[in-house]
Amino acid sequence: MRKIILTVIGVLLVILSFFGAKAIIANKKKKKPSIEKVTQSVYIEKIENKNIPIIVSSTGSVKAKRRVELYAEVQGVFKKGSKPFKTGQPYNKGSQLIRIDSSEYYASVQSAKSEFYNLLTSIMPDLRLDYPEVFEKWQAYLSNFDMNKSINELPSTTSDKEKYFITGKGIYSSFYNVKNLEQRLSKYVIYAPFTGILTNAAVTEGSLIRSGQKLGEFIQTGTYEIEVSIGKEYSEMLKLGGSVKLNNLNNNKEYIGKIVRVNGSIDLISQTILTTIEVKNPDLKEGMYLKANLEAKEATNAIRIERSLLQEGNKVFIVKNDHLDLAPVTPVHFSDKSVVIQGLNDGDLFVSKSVPNAYVGMLVKTHELPLNK
Repeated sequence: MRKIILTVIGVLLVILSFFGAKAIIANKKKKKPSIEKVTQSVYIEKIENKNIPIIVSSTGSVKAKRRVELYAEVQGVFKKGSKPFKTGQPYNKGSQLIRIDSSEYYASVQSAKSEFYNLLTSIMPDLRLDYPEVFEKWQAYLSNFDMNKSINELPSTTSDKEKYFITGKGIYSSFYNVKNLEQRLSKYVIYAPFTGILTNAAVTEGSLIRSGQKLGEFIQTGTYEIEVSIGKEYSEMLKLGGSVKLNNLNNNKEYIGKIVRVNGSIDLISQTILTTIEVKNPDLKEGMYLKANLEAKEATNAIRIERSLLQEGNKVFIVKNDHLDLAPVTPVHFSDKSVVIQGLNDGDLFVSKSVPNAYVGMLVKTHELPLNK
């Protein structure tokens, strides 16, 4: 009887173990969560290829076409003039820029003139007796001699005897000595060679000026030049006299310039040609930066896109069957923010705004957005 009870209990234990193990195994089989498909919204542009004008841009600083660096050739005290010698002071052509005290040197010039006049006077009796035919012209010269004015040119000689006589008396040497002194006296005053403005003043009134000292800089206003570097591949469009559109860096003002000089050599490092553009406008100031825009050529069957949309240098994202795909393109021209490309077909759905973490095959939902807007 006991054996029967033990057998029944053993069987029950085996059955219970079987069902317990089955339940444990069933609990370990967890259900996999369902993957929710994420659809990314993208902005697209339906491609319409057209002819795109290519604009070559280059930036340069404005410089005055005419400028003069002022240096002293004589020594003396800087005297007060009709206008203050200050930066930004405008001057008209011919007006006095700088006046250096010349009273001491002026006395030397007058002394030399007096000696020259006395020398001329001393030869007049000899001319009357020995060369009566030329006496009148020398007498007229002597009569018109003015100590307070620059001396006139000597009368021309009509014969060798007259020439030898005048030379032997030291008239020529004395004359050119006075002329030399007068020429140096003129350097004590500097006049404006053209209408312009003083951009640098290195001295002040009352300063002791030394020979060779820099006094300042003077520029002509209204006419300026800009030097820009243009790629050698556009050399055929650089024609002297050709008009060029210029814009300030804020692109809110436009000026028209013309090409006045094209360098005959190409820079070995940058492979560009230095081109000088002249522009006239009273609103311009030296040192301003302007952007020169030259119309180079047209790219056919092309579009212009933002440079950031170009992938791997020659691919862009398009949408096919609600999924992203990469399409190969040919970049034609790069500018600061955009690039002109060819290779897309009319009707292709081009992704016109950057998509974060984009990849080929990404499921997307499209929204129409015109290109470059």
